[in-house]
Amino acid sequence: MKRFLILFAGLLLISSSALADEVTVSMFFATDTGPGKAIGTISVTDTPYGAVFTPDLLGFTQGLHGFHVHENADCGPKQKDGKMVPGLAAGGHFDPAGSGRHEGPYGNGHLGDLPPLYIDANGGSSLPVLAPRLKVADLKGRSLMVHAGGDNFSDNPEPLGGGGPRKACGIVP
Repeated sequence: MKRFLILFAGLLLISSSALADEVTVSMFFATDTGPGKAIGTISVTDTPYGAVFTPDLLGFTQGLHGFHVHENADCGPKQKDGKMVPGLAAGGHFDPAGSGRHEGPYGNGHLGDLPPLYIDANGGSSLPVLAPRLKVADLKGRSLMVHAGGDNFSDNPEPLGGGGPRKACGIVP
């Protein structure tokens, strides 16, 4: 009986620590007046290979969409060139080393560069992506951003991978 209780207590510790390595982020469309309609969630889980981001989103156009961790926990609009820009308060891509380079999830640039999200013909996304250089703990005080259009993980010919406007945002709890 004593061995069973010790084993049972050990399983509870394992379960508790697994919960600390996961976070779910509520996602909203980004508008020029602030967060808009709720569009789903993205769950992030630590693995031995990095953080896995599992989307459960609906409401996008089909294709690849740029996906990043942004530096601020703020999904509001911000003024740029006299115009309110959706999601601009989230700041730039998370880049704690100050690399100033956009090289994708496997490069040595922004730590917030994530693989693009695939949106299916129904406007949904459920395929997980791996960020090998991130852990859930890195996301605290940040936001997740989905952009219109893809991402070529380069600053050429367009800066920041050529992705389009900020379409959806969620603050990491």
